Formats: sequence, C-alpha cells, structure tokens
Amino acid sequence: METVTNDGLAIDMAGLRERDTIDLGHSEWAEMTQDEVNRFAELTGDHNFLHVDPERAKETPFGGTIAHGFLSLSLLAPVTQRLTVTDARTSVNYGLGKVRFPAPLPVGAHWRGRAEVTGITEINGGLQAQMTATLEVKGSERPAVVAESLIRFYA
Repeated sequence: METVTNDGLAIDMAGLRERDTIDLGHSEWAEMTQDEVNRFAELTGDHNFLHVDPERAKETPFGGTIAHGFLSLSLLAPVTQRLTVTDARTSVNYGLGKVRFPAPLPVGAHWRGRAEVTGITEINGGLQAQMTATLEVKGSERPAVVAESLIRFYA
C-alpha cells in the first residue's frame, strides 16, 4: 500500500519491492543566506574566504560568496527522507555513491532539492533504496549537487 502526500510517499515494504523507480518530487524553494553559510563555517571550521568574506569573494569568478559544497550536500537530506516505509522498524542513511558539484550555490540564490528512487535491492533484514538526489539552483542550467544516496530500511 502507498500514500502520496505533499511530504512525499508512504509505502510498505511489499509495495516498495514492486517498484523500479519512484519520483519523490522536490522541496519548496528556499534562499541560501550568508548567515547559514557563516553558521556552517563555525560548525565545521571551514572559513575559506569564498564562503565567509563577501568583499574578497567579489573578486573571484563566482562574484560573491558561495555555500560550502558539504553544506549544499546536506540540504539534500530532507528530500531523500520524503520516502517513508510504513512497516520499517528503522531506516538509516547508509552512505553516498558518486557525488558531484557541477555549479556553485551562491549566497542569495534560491534552491530546492529533488529525489528519485532509482533502484531497490534486498539486504539482510530489509531493503536498500538507491536514490539520485539533486540540488537545483533557480536560474542555473546546472545543479549545485548531484548525489547517489543509499537509504536502508529494516523490517
């Protein structure tokens, strides 16, 4: 059984086994702010001027500050969680496959996440969903992030 809502898809293990691909849709548009970038820099210790010094960053090919790659990657977490397996005891982020940063996420730009399940495999005790997750930037031809994400659901 499955239920599609604005928050994504709720499906049971049996229904998930029957699916090859699932479009999980996208999140709402949000703005990347300098405050968010600065807070991420504080948490991680990554104070590269491209991220935290707007005046100096104006002199780069980016024309201003940009979000850290790992900050951009972390924004994909909620969109990959748009898949809920109703009879799973628990789920875990098993890891990432190929991750690419084709374009920057500039401070002030609007972004949204998008995810699609591209494969389901049996694992010991449950199922593994392989997803392609993308962080789109409004007005950019290229996404800021494209990542293969693996989520495990245990019965």
